[in-house]
Amino acid sequence: MNTSPTLSFIDTPLDPVAAVMHADPYPFYAELRAGPPLVWNEALRLWVASRAEVIESLLLAHGALRVRPAAEPVPRAIAGSAAGEVFGHLVRMNDGTAHQAHRPALQRALAGLDLGAARTAALRVAHGVPAQPLSDALFSMPVRTVAHLLGFGDEALPQVDRWMRDFVACLSPLSTPEQLQAASAAAGELMTRFEALAASAPPRDGTLLAAVLAESQACAPSSRALLANLVGLLSQTCDATAGLLGNSLIALMREPSLQQAAQTPSGRQAIVEETARHDPSVHNTRRFVAEPVAIAGTPLAAGDAVLLVLAAANRDPAFNPEPERFSLVRARRRMLGFGHGVHACPGQALACTLAAAGLEAVLHRAPDLAALRERGWHYRPSVAARIPVFH
Repeated sequence: MNTSPTLSFIDTPLDPVAAVMHADPYPFYAELRAGPPLVWNEALRLWVASRAEVIESLLLAHGALRVRPAAEPVPRAIAGSAAGEVFGHLVRMNDGTAHQAHRPALQRALAGLDLGAARTAALRVAHGVPAQPLSDALFSMPVRTVAHLLGFGDEALPQVDRWMRDFVACLSPLSTPEQLQAASAAAGELMTRFEALAASAPPRDGTLLAAVLAESQACAPSSRALLANLVGLLSQTCDATAGLLGNSLIALMREPSLQQAAQTPSGRQAIVEETARHDPSVHNTRRFVAEPVAIAGTPLAAGDAVLLVLAAANRDPAFNPEPERFSLVRARRRMLGFGHGVHACPGQALACTLAAAGLEAVLHRAPDLAALRERGWHYRPSVAARIPVFH
């Protein structure tokens, strides 16, 4: 079975970044965990952490470690562009006061979201998404659903979907100049559309946008920074939820015993949540040292970069018992793919709900899972996100 691109034919990944696209990176991740708590990778020019305990320490050491290099808060490739403006405002790409300016509003609005209603909306929106190619549907179903929840009308959803697919290119260091130009154009269009929605009198009752705007009055006024974070909410939905949905489908194909569970909403939800631990859509993230600090006995200097291999930590035996086993019933399912501490993702529950609804929509179309598995899949080029492309 051909399940991966050229990189995956290598028996062992070249490094923790190449592992993201490998057919089975988990033996390699186990070797990393068995090594030092922090190990220097000369080729990548950064430290690598793979144990859960060490990664939790790094994620909590927010005073010394930042989500962006101090000298480059916005990637040089997009600085000064519309995409750069959006990137510079994102709470997940900032620390300190910039991080706290709009995170509380987003957090409270997402916490108050009716997940049952979100699931119903996701299933309705899925009917308007073309079934083929499947790999595109994995992106479109969650993105269009969140756009709907934010207040966009049905007629606007395909265009918002296209803009978002263009915009997320600015978040990858692998993007071409042409992709970055398209990302900037999409960012400008999305900001214009969100500005119009926010200025409407009032936004449709019950929308996520209305909830965010209401919550923002308690912590920060409506601004371009807040609108940028609504674009950011859509961008997080795009890659991360597409990967979670796709990897859940792969789990279902690899584990025939799951097919009975996949017949019920609770079973599909459990499959998605275990996939988020067992084979998450985000395999790593980075932190940048702003001031000298010692982690796990290793001194880190200002300017150092650290790669946190979250997928390896999820399968750390000290973090989850029997970590290699895909189990729908766990006394305590622990995972780091949605972040930890001040940068924990407030949209975790929504992401899992959307992925489970997407799985239901895909299965409702009665695909031949055996044939799909036989044709195989590979993983999209990425330094962090594990998103399958089905053949």
